[in-house]
Amino acid sequence: MRRLALILTLCAGCCLAAVAQTTFTDQLQQSKAGEGKVTVTQDKSIEQLVNTPPAPATPRANGQSPTGKGTNGQTAATSSKDPSVSDYDALTPDTTSFDLRKKVMKGQKANGFRVQVFAGGNSRNDRIKAERTGEEIKALFPTEPVYVHFYSPRWICRMGNYRTYEEAHEILLQVKRLGYQSAVIVKGKITVAYQ
Repeated sequence: MRRLALILTLCAGCCLAAVAQTTFTDQLQQSKAGEGKVTVTQDKSIEQLVNTPPAPATPRANGQSPTGKGTNGQTAATSSKDPSVSDYDALTPDTTSFDLRKKVMKGQKANGFRVQVFAGGNSRNDRIKAERTGEEIKALFPTEPVYVHFYSPRWICRMGNYRTYEEAHEILLQVKRLGYQSAVIVKGKITVAYQ
């Protein structure tokens, strides 16, 4: 009988503790002696996103785990009939957007040419301008590689890997027609794909 009373008391204590458990933002806003006060103001959707515990990972109906690997460790096929199960590669590309993730070209370095579309200074505004120019060029020339780098003392945006001056000059004319009048051809190391 004592054991039953002890078990019931523990269960009631656990239930009370679960009910009394505060959310993350409530914990942030608790006032403590000698410490400053924190006030969090946010939308209800953000509040729910921050304070909802993550759902446990469960295997999918087709034997695929959330990581994209099947139960046998192999990657699942990209053509899935279930709309709740999707692979990044299986999605149809949006023609109005483009992928800005950095892609590393495999190949060897060789002497060649690139078209330098923008060259600024070393300020934050110049970095923003270089990145914006890179995004615009990538949207206009989706098949061409675009490089936005800081070569001391300036931010630059270059495009392409051209083996000959003539190839680079042809692209330079197209870029200048689009309004980038300060674009020039620069000579340097380029990445040449393995043959």
